[in-house]
Amino acid sequence: MTHAKLVLIAVRWLRRYRCGVVLSEQACISGEMPDAIGWKKACHSVLVESKVSRGDFLADRAKRFRQKPETGVGCERYYLAPRGLIRTEELPMGWGLLEVWGREIERVKASAKNLRSAIGFENEMNLLLASLRRVEIRIEPESITDFLKWKNRMAEYNRGALPEGLIAEEEEANGFLLGTAGD
Repeated sequence: MTHAKLVLIAVRWLRRYRCGVVLSEQACISGEMPDAIGWKKACHSVLVESKVSRGDFLADRAKRFRQKPETGVGCERYYLAPRGLIRTEELPMGWGLLEVWGREIERVKASAKNLRSAIGFENEMNLLLASLRRVEIRIEPESITDFLKWKNRMAEYNRGALPEGLIAEEEEANGFLLGTAGD
């Protein structure tokens, strides 16, 4: 099992865990580069760190944001590893464990849901804003705001009606605008 394969598995797991926005291997200002992180309703974030070897797992403990967990990202935090690589008693306080074997993923231990601090939230915002900036650079010469308004232009080109299969922006379900806690 390669690290890249585990990261893909983590991304798929986060989508099944109902995260509407998922990023993988994007850096934030704290130096942390989550293997995969997703967000559910009300800014509830879920971090998944993929580990392919014992050495990789043990080295993770020495990272600055593991030594000071209040600077880390993720309301929920999980390690994803091949079955039997990590024992639950070795997990940092509050962390959960996902094990993979073959095509199956088992949640061996659930994460606490309140691990992110105010500093961690700021680091997540930095990660999200830096990622949005990368998107904006790639869609030049348009701004990201113009890009997000593409449906309005589609309706203009189509004599006031949206093309078949598209719904109006105000009718889109967007759980990130709801004030409820993450599921």
